[in-house]
Amino acid sequence: MRDATQPGGYPGAVTLILREGRIVDFQAYGHRDLARRAPMRRDTVFRIYSMSKTIASAAVMQLVERGSIDVDAPVQRYLPELADRQVAGGDARAPTLRPARRAITVRHLLTHTAGFAAGLPGDDAAAALTRRHDPHAAQDLAGFVVRLAQAPLAADPGTRFGYDGAATETLARLVEAVSGQPFDAYLRERVFAPLRMRDTGFAVPASARGRIAELTTTGDDGRLRLDDGPSQREPGAPLNAYASGAGGLYSTACDYARFAQMLLDGGRIADESGFAECDGQRHEGPGPRVLRADTVAAMLRNQLTMLDPPVHQFDPGEGFGFGGAVVIDPAKRSAPASPGQFGWPGAASTTYAIDPQRKTVALALLQHLPRTGVAGDPPRLSQQFYRLAFAAADAAGAAAQRSP
Repeated sequence: MRDATQPGGYPGAVTLILREGRIVDFQAYGHRDLARRAPMRRDTVFRIYSMSKTIASAAVMQLVERGSIDVDAPVQRYLPELADRQVAGGDARAPTLRPARRAITVRHLLTHTAGFAAGLPGDDAAAALTRRHDPHAAQDLAGFVVRLAQAPLAADPGTRFGYDGAATETLARLVEAVSGQPFDAYLRERVFAPLRMRDTGFAVPASARGRIAELTTTGDDGRLRLDDGPSQREPGAPLNAYASGAGGLYSTACDYARFAQMLLDGGRIADESGFAECDGQRHEGPGPRVLRADTVAAMLRNQLTMLDPPVHQFDPGEGFGFGGAVVIDPAKRSAPASPGQFGWPGAASTTYAIDPQRKTVALALLQHLPRTGVAGDPPRLSQQFYRLAFAAADAAGAAAQRSP
């Protein structure tokens, strides 16, 4: 990480590794600005984008626990506008439509198998009609779902994995409809407050905006530049007009590590004292229960068993649970990993993994939008980071076994 954040590389990074509930490595590298004037800090705020999806999925599963949502119920029970889905095929200029063979269920939304257009072969007609209704232009989650419901699906629900944001935005709206609370308010009360995730939200208070990392990308000339999107122009402002469960959260290494450790510990942080290095305060004993252990086990278990092979579209060795990928065949995976390892990245080079076998959580947070195929774009770091982090965890475990 130190080498990767030298001039000519990424501006900076924060990494955090927990083993058996204790922070064993927590580092800030480089700078949080492209001009390299502001040193990176361990409390730097990052746009975590798709790492938001695991949090949104956890919120849904809380309502499943309370009996307010049935995972296998048609989602139209809670969001009637999603009834009577059609599937589009053929050419985008003259699509053919037919009734979907089954209704979308909550499980389909949690596993990205609802059939929404996802850039896969044959999706052109559905994608064009979805763009016509432009769900992302909605001002709230209710409007997003209303717009989405006017577009057809690209495939029958339950027949394929197609990674998209529409499923998780629909889940966020489902939380609102069932709980009676705005999605952001629900997360603050039910997830962030119990876990003491003080720096996580859909916007950053003015008093904390100086801690936000600048967002970079690579120009056509192969040199890093500031991204020209609205998030870089106004850091800390909401990333969407609505509270996006698919990718709208800001967070810090400590905050997200608390969430990940909660999952590793089966629904509650087993020992809060392991996070004393985060806020300088020592809290002894277990934290509040956020989820039941059996609920977390379901989230971290492959849920794509209806597919053949039961894997997601990006890696032949990984299935998908509720809100993240799970390693099911290390031999087929593109990088070494343990069976059962769970996690998911964000679009701007943030990533986390939970390794139940090693009892380890690892996060690497950068703030760079990569550009595939552009010369000069910095190399991806996640595979090497996890390889080194988990090798160190193995070495620590072996040393502990040897000690008297």
